[in-house]
Amino acid sequence: MRITSATPADLDQLLSFRQEAAEWISKLGSDQWSRPYPADRLLATIEAGTVFMLRDGGCTAATITLTPEAEEGLWSVEELSEPSMFINKLTVSRNYAGQNLGGKLLDWAGDRAYRAGAKWLRLDAWTTNGRLQRYYLDQGFQHVRTVLEGNAVNGGPRVSGWLAQRPTCRAEHGFTDGAASPEPLRA
Repeated sequence: MRITSATPADLDQLLSFRQEAAEWISKLGSDQWSRPYPADRLLATIEAGTVFMLRDGGCTAATITLTPEAEEGLWSVEELSEPSMFINKLTVSRNYAGQNLGGKLLDWAGDRAYRAGAKWLRLDAWTTNGRLQRYYLDQGFQHVRTVLEGNAVNGGPRVSGWLAQRPTCRAEHGFTDGAASPEPLRA
């Protein structure tokens, strides 16, 4: 399998992945991703070069977003002073479930972040999705804290504020990396 940078042509596939994941998560009893993700925001992340696709020949098996930009209001000033990269929107097609592609993508992200000069690979997860939180703990992440205060967008309760991190490191993930080399993080 090969990792490539997403292009605007992948937008429909990414929106479809999110819908598929929302339906699956709903069957597990979570309201995570129950609201459609704005296509224009997703397109902006694609154009910023932070969205990656895991391709299996002509099929897309999974996607992950890896960015040096933290979501506002989650991490402390001290934490943000440490070189870090942030993952989100990790999604594996249900056709590829059970192959540990998510774990391998997390290893790829940690390796890429390491090569960019990051100390930490960080994420925020849905605050009420204990199953997802356990998954990340099983992947070597450590829970930092849970942020429940309102967010800047709507002032309501924060739904994705379970924060976790793990150190970056070189990793064997088994994928062919077709994405351009990561840009070094700015100090």
